[in-house]
Amino acid sequence: MNKIPSKKVTPMPPKFNMMWLWIAMILGFFGLQYFLNGETAKQITYSEFESKMLNTGDVEKLVGYKKNDLVQVEVYIKPNKLKEDSKYKDVAPTPNALKLGNSPGPQYTFTDGSFEALEKKLEVSQANVDPARRIRVIPEDRSNPWTGWFVTFMLPLLIIVVIWLFLMRRMNGGAGGAGGAIFNIGKSKAQLFDKESQVNITFNDVAGLEEAKQEVMEIVDFLKNPKKYTNLGGKIPKGALLVGPPGTGKTLLAKAVAGEAQVPFFSLSGSDFVEMFVGVGASRVRDLFKQAKEKAPCIIFIDEIDAIGRARGKNSIMGGNDERENTLNQLLVEMDGFGTNLGVIILAATNRIDVLDTALLRPGRFDRQISIDKPDLIGREQIFNVHLKPLKLSASVDAKKLSAQTPGFAGAEIANVCNEAALIAARKDKKEIDMQDFQDAIDRVIGGLEKKNKIISPEEKKIVAYHEAGHAIAGWFLEHADPLVKVSIVPRGVAALGYAQYLPKEQFLYTTEQLLDSMCMTMGGRVAEDITFGRISTGAQNDLERITKLAYAMTAVYGMNHKVGNISFRDSSGESQFQKPYSDQTAELIDEEVRTLISAVYERTRELLLANQEGLIKIAEKLLEKEILFQSDLEEILGKRPFVNRTTYDEFVNGKSSGVPQTQLPIPPIPEESAEGIADQKNQDSPNS
Repeated sequence: MNKIPSKKVTPMPPKFNMMWLWIAMILGFFGLQYFLNGETAKQITYSEFESKMLNTGDVEKLVGYKKNDLVQVEVYIKPNKLKEDSKYKDVAPTPNALKLGNSPGPQYTFTDGSFEALEKKLEVSQANVDPARRIRVIPEDRSNPWTGWFVTFMLPLLIIVVIWLFLMRRMNGGAGGAGGAIFNIGKSKAQLFDKESQVNITFNDVAGLEEAKQEVMEIVDFLKNPKKYTNLGGKIPKGALLVGPPGTGKTLLAKAVAGEAQVPFFSLSGSDFVEMFVGVGASRVRDLFKQAKEKAPCIIFIDEIDAIGRARGKNSIMGGNDERENTLNQLLVEMDGFGTNLGVIILAATNRIDVLDTALLRPGRFDRQISIDKPDLIGREQIFNVHLKPLKLSASVDAKKLSAQTPGFAGAEIANVCNEAALIAARKDKKEIDMQDFQDAIDRVIGGLEKKNKIISPEEKKIVAYHEAGHAIAGWFLEHADPLVKVSIVPRGVAALGYAQYLPKEQFLYTTEQLLDSMCMTMGGRVAEDITFGRISTGAQNDLERITKLAYAMTAVYGMNHKVGNISFRDSSGESQFQKPYSDQTAELIDEEVRTLISAVYERTRELLLANQEGLIKIAEKLLEKEILFQSDLEEILGKRPFVNRTTYDEFVNGKSSGVPQTQLPIPPIPEESAEGIADQKNQDSPNS
């Protein structure tokens, strides 16, 4: 095996830093002052000085000077006494080297209030001593004019300068920041991934996004083999916008592009351009594209681009200069302005494409808008297979069944289900994760945490049981309603006292009949309370909210009402958000038709539940007994569901015809003007306490 010769690395000389020079100068100055004014003498009191030294005639001289409004007195002992007298053994005989010309010492020091008071004390102490031989204090002036000037003027200024330099360097990324100066604030904060710092995620780690993967794989191929496309006269796209709901894998797909691409990859967020200083955002955009041109061919990824890409002019009421608009203007110019950026492709991600500026979305800037929707059945199975790999699973776990039981789940929610299942199994001290753990995890994600200790009165529990039984009966005997999988009266989440799970069919278009059956099933809980107890509760608040939204959608958006007509008043552009796109007479007509529709739905559901009241009572009593019922329990009580249409779960998992004959039930028809909208992909009922 051939060894690759290592390059000889020449060590770079350390950078000269003025701040450290300032710090060294300040410390040196104060150190010099300390040594000049340093004291090696032993501190004593005047009484000790008088009894042990002055009265015995051991003192050679006294030197006094002012210090902090007091008199500091230095005591010098005669040299012969230092050598002969044993009481001075603990005193160092070495002189202070910085006080040149002085005799050895001082050996002791003490303080007094003033020179006058000290002189009186000395006179009293030496009253019996010849005046010519008395010891007097020799006053000295040891004040340093340079020290006072420095402390008064220069030291505060130096402290302010040092603190300012420190804060500026911290604000601009520390000493290692590009340029290492205050002007770094306008530099780009993009993180660069190249061959040395490559991302470990590849396209194999991205599941359920086959069409989107194909689009971004072409972008990578554009950069690797540009001649393959330019030879035919085509131009390399300048940008691609990843659009989709939260949790569908937009950022994960961008990471896979970074992992697959053999070109430099700049990654940053839209909020990285936002700064409190004017002009910083535009400066960072310029710096980003300057770095990208130097590294071309390369990819720039901007996550959550709506932070800077919102439509301009919407906030003009506030007045003043909008820094975000300046940043957007600079981004538009850099992407497709007077200059050219050859070999620089921009990827961006957002889940709010409706708020983006139209100039940002036009071809030439973002040539492609890649839609990343929630995965379908096959996509969910692929995502489950990716997240199940690192888990210890039992033989009962089937990714196909799990994908059929999680309609409407995004990739992030599927990852959460797998993680919750592992945590639930670990909580039960299991060695492997089985299917029951995944069922509990799905309930946890959809309905919330089970509240086993929540205190509910028997009367409330009975109301919840009949409420949920009403939903079950309505869904069981309506042809286009989603079949029930499980119904529970165990409290979950913050306020949900009941919980029902359905498996809707994977479809994109809904007929009037399907929407009406969905409304009747949702109304089943309120009707069951009314016909059973003769009174209603607040538990149907969530149901009524969904029914009302659906009724207005059918009447004013989907054009499913013959009196209002084939008209849709939905403003997808958001330009008429402060005014109605219809007259007051039309608004009254819409309100009247919505009330008529909901009343008809209520009467239809009431007749259905009265016709099956015996089954309603049996299901409610069984719920009070077991708290959780499954589809098999309903079949045991009510018999087989009398419709041949099969669930997505049955078709996807079993793949065989159920062979159940279709029966026509005596359900009164609903007037043509009644209708409603969107079917929830994750149907659940949450009666509130």
